[in-house]
Amino acid sequence: MVSAAPGSDATRSEPGTRGRIARLILENGPVTAAGLSARLGLTPAAVRRHLDNLLADGMIEARTARTYGSRGRGRPARLFAITDAGRSAFEHAYDDLATSALRFLAETAGPGAVAAFARRQIAELERRYRPVVAEAAPQDRVKALAAALSADGYAASASRRPGTDSGDQLCQHHCPVAHVAAQYPQLCEAETEAFGRLLGTAVQRLATIAHGDGICTTHVTSPSLVHSRTPTDEAGGISA
Repeated sequence: MVSAAPGSDATRSEPGTRGRIARLILENGPVTAAGLSARLGLTPAAVRRHLDNLLADGMIEARTARTYGSRGRGRPARLFAITDAGRSAFEHAYDDLATSALRFLAETAGPGAVAAFARRQIAELERRYRPVVAEAAPQDRVKALAAALSADGYAASASRRPGTDSGDQLCQHHCPVAHVAAQYPQLCEAETEAFGRLLGTAVQRLATIAHGDGICTTHVTSPSLVHSRTPTDEAGGISA
């Protein structure tokens, strides 16, 4: 790529190209420099220069691509993934648009339409997570769900109080839609319902980032406790 003199159009366009690269990584997940080069029609050297700047700014991070079987000579490919800081840089613009869209939906079709939209949005997440959770041993399903959430940027973890069998706590230290969910709790409600279906037990949201808490905390009742309840207990409001 021919270098541009300071102040030229090519130089001024670099921040826009850098933003396009960051957005592609955000929307499509970890990708190689070669993949970005092919998609953007830029030389690998030009893409690497922008990637180096994004790395220096903490907007993205580099990972070593996982290889299967024997690998040929040369260094393993590097994947570039968005960081929390990089994701946050885009979130505010998305938040404003999403909030406006949901406000319009609520005003024209009613609050029920917002709830239906939230359930539809979470259905794709539930579809992707279901095989991961189902393949785990029953006692490891909350951990499997936490790992799946972390892979999508939720920074999730699972823990159990020592010496008890009351259940697990699923914590999410990051929420991509927290600002929107603060105005439309239907998003959190739909997610909680999906967790219950995925884990096959009763769950209860104890805290949310959207409501000002430091993390989103969900209590997951031990399935053995749910299954041991009588029909009378279940009628009292315990749901899976």
